[in-house]
Amino acid sequence: MGADHTRPAPAPPRVRRLLLATVVPLLALTVIAALALWPRSGPEPAGGANVPRHQGTVTRVVTEPCPPTPEAPEGADGRCGTVTVAAEQGPDAGRQVETPIPAGPGAPRVEVGDEVILVELTDPADPTVKTYNIAEHQRGTPLVWLVALFAAAIVAFGRWRGLAALGGLAASFAILLGFVLPGIGAGRSPLPVAIVGAALIMFVVLYLTHGISAQTSVAVLGTLGSLVVTGVLGTLATGATHLTGFGSEDATTLSMFQGEVDLHGLLLAGIIIGSLGVLDDVTVTQAATVTELARANPDLSRRQLYRAATRVGRAHIASTVNTIVLAYAGASLPLLLLLVADSRPVSEILTSEFLAQEIVRSAVATLGLIAAVPMTTALAAVVTTAGRPVPDAAPASPPPASRPPQGRDEALEALGGRRPGDPGSTEAAW
Repeated sequence: MGADHTRPAPAPPRVRRLLLATVVPLLALTVIAALALWPRSGPEPAGGANVPRHQGTVTRVVTEPCPPTPEAPEGADGRCGTVTVAAEQGPDAGRQVETPIPAGPGAPRVEVGDEVILVELTDPADPTVKTYNIAEHQRGTPLVWLVALFAAAIVAFGRWRGLAALGGLAASFAILLGFVLPGIGAGRSPLPVAIVGAALIMFVVLYLTHGISAQTSVAVLGTLGSLVVTGVLGTLATGATHLTGFGSEDATTLSMFQGEVDLHGLLLAGIIIGSLGVLDDVTVTQAATVTELARANPDLSRRQLYRAATRVGRAHIASTVNTIVLAYAGASLPLLLLLVADSRPVSEILTSEFLAQEIVRSAVATLGLIAAVPMTTALAAVVTTAGRPVPDAAPASPPPASRPPQGRDEALEALGGRRPGDPGSTEAAW
């Protein structure tokens, strides 16, 4: 959001009181709803006891030809053999353990020096017999460095504002992991949990990142109104298209482990949460645009401010719509590749559950985004122009004395640099 809006112009006291009387009850209502929906107990873990996982480092890899099988005849591609790993945790810490080379779709390819995660397997017939398999690579160290670089770049560029943005990001994850996901997992209705969680995130992030001001309050109200519009449109769209929420393999797997989760509501919750990040960007930009326009030209009327800021919003929406669609497409590339390989007609593919779900996501998020621009811009124009002093009627100043018209000779002299009657002048020629 381009310009620095750290010190917006203060709103008149009457406007601040009105915003306070609007925002504070909404915040209190959000907190009360969060307390009512807060999960009293987390969902029961599925799948029984966790398999022990230990860290280790690969010290040796021995490959050999894979034996022929009906599924993989002799000479087929594949890696067989053993991997020696220096265990760093668990009962065999400090010793070398052997595991088979990981095989199968998505199996990690390991080399000497790789840091890996070992899973400890116990023979059900003889609990004293243990074997190890390599589950995946250790990713903790590179992820820590990447997050550190991410945080350092934000703070270096944004300074205190960047630090506040990191605090808002941490608060968003805390609300998602501490309230939204446990609430849905505990069997609460996903849609109200998502709306309340998104409202909590909005209040914390916007006020923490942009400060407590009338401009931020306008962005908060615009975002909240757009979230309500998005929720209503999502409910109508998913009902009209008869989406069940079983449009992905992840949703089907979740239904097997936690059958009490409402997948249709989970789809709506995903639309709400996914729209929030783009909505607050648009609403903050629109509120800041109106403020800056009014500061640059205090003589602009409310209608002029609205029209000028709306033109900025149209340009912003035009680029953001493409961002939303590409974000969903990037997250669904495997799905899109399956569609390319599908031999069914295009009409059947587009109306299938898994693709119709993505179309509804993109369309509803875009409609909510479009609704955010006029709502936020109109509210910002009203707040910005409220309390303006009405100029006193002053006597009309006399019009400036008109300059006496120059004669033809003076005009010709000014244009040609010659006096009338000079040789070669126009007058002489006449």
